[in-house]
Amino acid sequence: MNRVVLAGRLTADPEIRKSPNGNSVVRFSLAVNRKFKNANGQYEVDYINCVAFKGTADTINAYVSKGDMLIVEGRIQTSKYTRVDGSTAYSTDIAVDGITLVGGRKNTENSQPKKDTQSDPFTDFGENVTIDDNFLD
Repeated sequence: MNRVVLAGRLTADPEIRKSPNGNSVVRFSLAVNRKFKNANGQYEVDYINCVAFKGTADTINAYVSKGDMLIVEGRIQTSKYTRVDGSTAYSTDIAVDGITLVGGRKNTENSQPKKDTQSDPFTDFGENVTIDDNFLD
């Protein structure tokens, strides 16, 4: 079984591109704290490269930006490619199946305002309920 779940913050805005067949591909790096502290009392950080495709890529591009805290679900994927100089190289990424946006952005001076494209998440949530004013009497 190849399954990965990570929680961390985006180190930069996602980079979106189109594949030769027109599908969206987005790449981003996630800063993930390790569970333990080092000798200086600081948490070590791993920078994990992630890639998402098609609709997942479009969603990430529309709703996620630098500093956002995410839970990423996916699998480890190793890719082989040819460098400009003709040599062969390999990359290991998390192929993202889904994300959950958690909380807000870490407060920093360089934080960019979040893209305002998200609609009200409760628009289609349940039915309207009317409570009579005499209900509590």
